[in-house]
Order: sequence, then structure tokens, then C-alpha cells
Amino acid sequence: MKNILIIGATSAIAQATARLWATENSHFCLVARNRERLELMATDLVTRGASAVDCLEADLSDLTNTKHLVDSAFEKLRQVDIVLIAHGTLPNQADCQQSIKLTMEAININGLSHIALLTEIANRMEIQESGTIAVITSVAGDRGRQSNYVYGAAKGMVSVFLQGLRNRLFKAGVHVLDIKPGFVDTPMTADFPKGPLWSSPDKVASCIVRGDRKRLGTVYAPGFWWSVTTGWDSTLCPAIAGRSLRSSSTTTCQNAG
Repeated sequence: MKNILIIGATSAIAQATARLWATENSHFCLVARNRERLELMATDLVTRGASAVDCLEADLSDLTNTKHLVDSAFEKLRQVDIVLIAHGTLPNQADCQQSIKLTMEAININGLSHIALLTEIANRMEIQESGTIAVITSVAGDRGRQSNYVYGAAKGMVSVFLQGLRNRLFKAGVHVLDIKPGFVDTPMTADFPKGPLWSSPDKVASCIVRGDRKRLGTVYAPGFWWSVTTGWDSTLCPAIAGRSLRSSSTTTCQNAG
């Protein structure tokens, strides 16, 4: 049985991941804004095999509440085996360009709130000397693009923070996992036209579970996004690509089981 804290639990990817972990008789603490959606999710997880589910309602954009939220979650779970941070928004780039307020709101919820949570969680996990901290960032954070650079900047900030955190916590036995999805068909992207590059929450969830199980550092989900974001065509030289991925503890995730 695992004790699992999921922050931003009602997001599509978080729900899909929780459904996989529920089959392992896990004990969950779910954090999100909407109490009704949390309770519906809790009921579903119990029917799928979860041993217990606690729910905490929180506004994750309010950084003054971060310490209290983390204290409450760890009090409910005691020993925490996995933390998954999955909350965020997809801001309108054009609107952000015209508004300092909107830009800073987007940076706050997609970047600063994650770093605030990670600061509190890391200190506890370091003392505990075990567990996984997994964070959903984005391939958008790998390179600045004019179509979404506000969102990308926030996600890139979190990824760089995770790199340092991973090095710090390694000696304490704490695993830090950065999950970088590409386009995912979720309610947040409902208005976007879909194409062959799009993936599903279930596929990304499988990558997250695999990344935790194999204690990987970074997972691109699906795997072709590694080639897209780095400009490297791994099909030209698979052997070199494989060595590069292994040496950096990065993996692509196509058919993750």
C-alpha cells in the first residue's frame, strides 16, 4: 500500500494517474479547489481499490496558505510515498502580452505555486529519507515560442528548480521526477483543434507510473516530444540517442506498461 498526495487532483491527467495507483490499495490525500469534484473522485477511487481517500479544498494560487496545506496533507498521510503536483492553467498568450496582471497570475499558478509547494514538501521528504516527488511540467518549458512563452516560462522555471532539487535530495533517497507532456486532450484544451501529435490523459498517466517505478529523472510523454523539443531526430541514429537518454536519466514514453 502506498500513501499518495495529489495536488491539483481533479485535473484530467491526475485523475487518470490516480486510477492506476488505486488498484494498489493506495491511501490518497487529494487537493483541489472544488469540493464536489474531489468527493466524486474519492468515491471513484475507493471503488477501484483505494484503501482510503482524504480530501483537502485549497486555492493553490494563494501562496500564504502553502505551509498550512502541506502540514495538513502530511498529517493525514503520515508517511508519504508519492507526491504528484498536477495543477495549472493554460493562459491566453495574446491577453497576457497586454496585461502585467494576467502575466503574473499565469506565472504564479503555473510556476511560483509549484515552487512554494516543492520547498515545503522537499524539506519534509528529506527528513523522511524516502519517496517520490513527481511534477507535471510541459514540453513548452524546453524552448520559448511566441505562441505560449508566458506559460512556457513558468513551466521552464519549475523544470530548472526540479533539476537542482533532484541533486539535493538524491543523497536523502528521495526521487524527483519531471513529467513533460506535449499536447494532451483534456478539458483545458477542449477548444484546440486536435491532430496526430495529441495524446490522452491515460497515456500520460502510464508514463508517470512507469517513471516513478523506474526512478527516472525526466519523462517526455509521449516520447517523440524529446526529439521535437531538442531538434534531434533519434531515428537517424538510435544508438547515440539511447546513450544520450540513459546518461541524462531521461526517457521517452511510448507504450508504458
